[in-house]
Amino acid sequence: MEKIKHTTVATNGINMHVASIGTGPAVLFLHGFPELWYSWRKQLLYLSSRGYRAIAPDLRGYGDTDAPPSITSYTALHVVGDLVFLVGHDWGALIAWYFCLLRPDRVKALVNLSVVFRSRNPATKPVDQYRALFGDDFYICRFQEPGVAEEDFAQIDTARLIKKFLGGRSPKPPCVPKEIGFRGLPDLRTLPSWLSEEDVNYYASKFSQKGFTGGLNYYRCLDLNWELLAPWTGAQIKIPVKFMVGDLDITYHIPGIREYIQNGGFKKDVPGLQEVIVMEGVAHFINQEKADEVSSHIYDFIKQF
Repeated sequence: MEKIKHTTVATNGINMHVASIGTGPAVLFLHGFPELWYSWRKQLLYLSSRGYRAIAPDLRGYGDTDAPPSITSYTALHVVGDLVFLVGHDWGALIAWYFCLLRPDRVKALVNLSVVFRSRNPATKPVDQYRALFGDDFYICRFQEPGVAEEDFAQIDTARLIKKFLGGRSPKPPCVPKEIGFRGLPDLRTLPSWLSEEDVNYYASKFSQKGFTGGLNYYRCLDLNWELLAPWTGAQIKIPVKFMVGDLDITYHIPGIREYIQNGGFKKDVPGLQEVIVMEGVAHFINQEKADEVSSHIYDFIKQF
């Protein structure tokens, strides 16, 4: 870990913290919520030892990267503008799909985790789709109103909250009634083997300093992204893609997703899709839970190009 270099890069109107290691072709890792560059620490070491320059930023609003105060500073166009082989997870996966739509010329190949690409539905905004499926208590719907989730999160120790998020293994879509709140989610009795107290404390220290608003603002831009990306309605992802997901991942259990992956819909929207890996007994934070396997899958794919 001490070999990983940390720099600050001025880009797209903000100062971005970037962790990197190695020399060779660049592999860019994009994290999700509530995470940091640190989520890719094992992949950075693995890929750099095999002849790649592995790079993982704290995304806009996270960790040691600037957090613009305006919600509208977190759209797909802002975030892709911050980034110049591509690997994404959770929100990082969505950003990677956006990247491939907007600048496919800059990407040789993509390995994405957890979140599939869905062609834009011109009839319904994303948050309305989630609300129709799961109701107002669905976590993405609960994140929409500025300040509400932040106030809820502030009722509990940050390290305890991080454990709740990272350690959750229920594949059911997270619905959190207001009267219970995120603070009322079950506590972990013991940490999983892949997550140490040191790891938790690193995340907690950064989120205690920066807060959660930057990360939550990505969710608050879902509908705005939908509006901005109207010109790309019907566009396909044609670069080479490998997709991985755990069979306990909440994203894999959204109604229709498994059928979309297995019955040809995913391949239709992503003609470049070459391989799908479904890991048994693995939950949402697949890149940390199965770090070595995920690293090996990434390397085996990108070394072809």
